[in-house]
Amino acid sequence: MIVEIKVPTPGESINEVEIASWAVKDGDIVYKNQELAEIESDKATLSLVAIEGGQIKIIAQAGETVKVNSVACSIDTSKAPKGDAIPKHDPSTVVDVKAASFSEEVDVKPKESVPTDDVHVKLTPLAREVMKSEGISLDDVLSGLHRISASDVKEASKALHSLPVEMKSTATNKTPERQKMSQLRKKLSQRLVAVKNETAMLTTFNEVDMSEVMRLRSQYNKAFTEKYGVKLGFMSFFLKASALAVKSFPMVNAQIDGDEMVIYPSVDISVAVQTPKGLMVPVIRGVENLSLAEIELELKALADKARTGKLSLSEMTGGTFTITNGGVFGSMLSTPLINPPQSAILGMHNIIDRPVARNQQVVIRPMMYVALSYDHRIIDGKDSVGYLKTIKEMIENPLAMLTPGQNPEKVVLGL
Repeated sequence: MIVEIKVPTPGESINEVEIASWAVKDGDIVYKNQELAEIESDKATLSLVAIEGGQIKIIAQAGETVKVNSVACSIDTSKAPKGDAIPKHDPSTVVDVKAASFSEEVDVKPKESVPTDDVHVKLTPLAREVMKSEGISLDDVLSGLHRISASDVKEASKALHSLPVEMKSTATNKTPERQKMSQLRKKLSQRLVAVKNETAMLTTFNEVDMSEVMRLRSQYNKAFTEKYGVKLGFMSFFLKASALAVKSFPMVNAQIDGDEMVIYPSVDISVAVQTPKGLMVPVIRGVENLSLAEIELELKALADKARTGKLSLSEMTGGTFTITNGGVFGSMLSTPLINPPQSAILGMHNIIDRPVARNQQVVIRPMMYVALSYDHRIIDGKDSVGYLKTIKEMIENPLAMLTPGQNPEKVVLGL
């Protein structure tokens, strides 16, 4: 029986995706639940999985843009392999790189190790980053190769022969690198440009004294870690403060839909996470109802999934507000771009000891600049400034999170 494997739907608004790469070759025997290919869209990178075992016939080629629900490949189940388990690769089986010919495929040969000193391998910055995050060496990568295909060799030959004559002799270390933009990055580029063109985006700034939050972390981080198994970070304070401040400024958590303004009752915050494949924004839902510990645990779980490429589509859609932290990269100040269709984004930055005036005296305090970019079509300037000021007040006095929008001393006094 012939089983068709169709392109999955990454999201409601996406009609086309790109076949990023195939993990198998045309005619290979595949197992049920084996990963066949990677599919990229503007929202996520998804895996194409075999629903049955058998011999595969590839229909959509790598690099090709295809329609959602179109047939990517088919599987002849009459040639299904015995057993359900996907065989593990023997790490001692590697490619004999020196014996490779530019006109034929190279059979897999057993070898105890790969002498990387004799093999000139050019690594992209992305490849280096992935190797670093995975904790593996070049030897490990080469040892994990099953074989180099004829198409791989032809692509390398084509790239080499397209160089000017004077550059070919130094192609191994002086050739400018070209990388095809992924579907994810192309769509992201289009959306970012659209934000500038289709929204009335403005940015308002403030500065936050981080002394109290740093004191709390210093005093209670050990106990917090022992109880919850995760460290207490700065991000959870900002997520909680941002969600609570929405109570006083609900339009920050609203979106424009045609001629209507949609105001959401729950604050679902997208958190920007840098990964080897680019920026991902998983969503933490109902932040206003979560404790700091619950936020930290959710942050860790989503960040781990993002960096290993295991985020599901549902975990990256439906956010109503976004927080990005450029401070982890050393950014002092920025104007973050809105994440459409949302109407606002909070930018955190690095913490620097600066002289500030307190009680008519100059003192040194750990200060952070914060920025709120917002769509002026739906959020008024007064609300944007007031929202950011409310966040500032909660971070500088974390007890105020227990009485959002109100002075905790007045609450105690019943005023």
